[in-house]
Amino acid sequence: MILTIARKEMMEMFRDGRFRVAGGIVFTLLAGALLLGWQHYCEVAAQHSAAQKATREQWLGQGKKNPHSAAHYGVYAFKPKVPLSLIDHGTDPYTGVAVWLEAHKMNEFKFRPAQDATAVQRFGELTGATVLQLLIPLLIVLLTFQAFSGERESGTLRQLFSLGVKPADLAAGKALGTAAALGLLLIPAAAIGAGALALSSSNGDLGASWPRMALMALSYLLYFGTFTAISLAISAGAPSSRAALIALLGFWMFNGLIAPRAASDLARSLHPTPSAFEFAQKMELALKSGIDGHDPQDARDQRLLQRLLDKYKVTSVEALPVNFAGIRMQEGENHGNEVYDVLYGELWDTFDKQASVHRTAGVLAPGLALRSLSMGFAGTDFSQHAHFAKAAEEYRRMIQRVMNGDLANNLVNGSAPYLAGDDLWRKIPDFEYTAPGAAWVAARQASGFAVLLGWFLVSVLLAIWSARRIAVC
Repeated sequence: MILTIARKEMMEMFRDGRFRVAGGIVFTLLAGALLLGWQHYCEVAAQHSAAQKATREQWLGQGKKNPHSAAHYGVYAFKPKVPLSLIDHGTDPYTGVAVWLEAHKMNEFKFRPAQDATAVQRFGELTGATVLQLLIPLLIVLLTFQAFSGERESGTLRQLFSLGVKPADLAAGKALGTAAALGLLLIPAAAIGAGALALSSSNGDLGASWPRMALMALSYLLYFGTFTAISLAISAGAPSSRAALIALLGFWMFNGLIAPRAASDLARSLHPTPSAFEFAQKMELALKSGIDGHDPQDARDQRLLQRLLDKYKVTSVEALPVNFAGIRMQEGENHGNEVYDVLYGELWDTFDKQASVHRTAGVLAPGLALRSLSMGFAGTDFSQHAHFAKAAEEYRRMIQRVMNGDLANNLVNGSAPYLAGDDLWRKIPDFEYTAPGAAWVAARQASGFAVLLGWFLVSVLLAIWSARRIAVC
């Protein structure tokens, strides 16, 4: 019975010009967004690879110089693109793509595409995620708002029930028919996306992407199932098709357009972040006077000198068997690292709390939970940006330890200037970064997935309850 109802629903949808037109438009936009995303991914990945190679060559070819000068010469670290980012760009346009690694500073990321966006682009970018999160639910609404109300208005609902069709079976058949119609759009689009991933992946990236892809696909299926069930429930309970359409469009607008902005405002209100100027001022003060504001640079230098004099049992800097400047520079790096860990740790914790507000607000709109899941599995949420930033910072600190250590061990106080060469530069390995796996992402997205699963289960139960209580006239 359920399959018969599903076939009947599919046939009616195929005969309906609205489905052919709307479905054709949505499929064209989705396929186009995936292909544009693939092109963008390939271009950016190639640019990052070439730039990373160039900065490495510049580091190795810098010639003879003082190791501390080399530390200031620095290198760039470019954030690699995750293959699934071709579907969902997430926070990438706002967080930057590269960071300059140099002595004494933990620099901000540079080259944020959003900074160069035109006024039109700031309204939104056409990506696969945009189509899947906004246009597919709208298509579901257009396909299902008359599912029960239209049958009642045409008088066929009474006939179906008189033939012994159970309301729950009718709801299941209509849901299955809608899913089959959507499958005709989504399956070819998924094939296009999988082909784009296969063409753009290398060095095992595609194999590593499959678990993420499967979890992302499951999240979107739960989201589509939720919209389908809610649409059927409202169609069954609404007094007319017009009322059902108005209610569903209102829910769609709240879910996709109003709730994201409201959640962002709420997150900033509950967990405000300092302005860039305020953060820079706080950082400068902590670097000069310590985290507590009572440990100035001169006092730290004096304590360090006294420890070295006591350790080597000498009475002056000139008598030390090591270079005090090199050791002092590394101590300065260690102090700066402590400051960076505290202040950036506080800032990133605030961002994590804001993201948690978004996921929690998903109980009011399933789209919020899906947005977090989509960005997470695409590798474009802030937590994975922070993961890369920490890896880049560890690489920067390693460079400073090697440079300052070489300076301390090879430059004796009062001797001729010390110049290092290629042998020292080659001690610094290439910067290599491995993105976290699907399990790491899933652990951090567990609450969002639970919210989305809850929406799906509740909406299914609501659809069944509404179908059983439907009035035939």
